[in-house]
Amino acid sequence: MIPFINTWPYEIIMKDIYVAECPFCQSANVLLPLKIHELTSIHEGKKKLLVFPCCHNKLTLVDTDRDYLLADTPVRSRP
Repeated sequence: MIPFINTWPYEIIMKDIYVAECPFCQSANVLLPLKIHELTSIHEGKKKLLVFPCCHNKLTLVDTDRDYLLADTPVRSRP
């Protein structure tokens, strides 16, 4: 099971994948360089290197669900 601190929410709007805020630079409404079919392949076990276009930070995605991207490293700060 992947810890909650390794997750980040995303949204699909008109076949584009967005995050409300970048976990690294806090830019708003970031369009991700991902396609919907890639979410399925990530969920089936394929890892994907995601480079955020706003700040060029990298995140390795290891799984997805309908609401969250799941990474191999923490993307949320601890409370």
